[in-house]
Amino acid sequence: MTQDQEPVRQRLLSEATRLFAERGFESTSVQEVVSAAGVTKGAMYHYFDSKDDLLHEIYGRVLRLQMERLTHFADSPGPVAERLHSAAADVVTTTVDNLDDFKIFFRSMHLLAPDTSKVVRAERRHYHERFRDLVTEGQREGTFRDDIPADIVVDFFFGSVHHLGTWYSPKGALSGPELGAYFADLLLASLRPNQPAPPA
Repeated sequence: MTQDQEPVRQRLLSEATRLFAERGFESTSVQEVVSAAGVTKGAMYHYFDSKDDLLHEIYGRVLRLQMERLTHFADSPGPVAERLHSAAADVVTTTVDNLDDFKIFFRSMHLLAPDTSKVVRAERRHYHERFRDLVTEGQREGTFRDDIPADIVVDFFFGSVHHLGTWYSPKGALSGPELGAYFADLLLASLRPNQPAPPA
């Protein structure tokens, strides 16, 4: 598919992603985005309300994918530990697969207009809460230790995931799925119930 054949909305997102990565969100104008995409400003505003909206969608399309996959894992049959492991490994893998989008977004999120930022934070919170529900389920049934609040567990895990953009390289030794498995193993190990000390 040539650029001219690519749907206009996708072309705008592709060029915005490239330009934001190269020049930064703040330093890229709407005119530069539409020129690179080969469309008019009117065409862009048909799909996106603003440059903020473009940035929001760069992250939003990945977050929607992750939410869909998380819901699949969470609602699947099987032990909660297996479902949480699958969900944890998957969010790392999908983050690595879309690393440029994540780097652009987290580098520029503070530049979003307050209303847009509020929407984005609500979307992320919804995802984190669905993930937290798996931890809570395991704590409730005794599979996971319950002496650490589930919110702390989730914040700690996603702090590591959001940090991937600062160090991970696709050219490195680990693939996304391999890294995801390590992250998921560490999360499950941290949730393993404490074993009573052996008698003296």
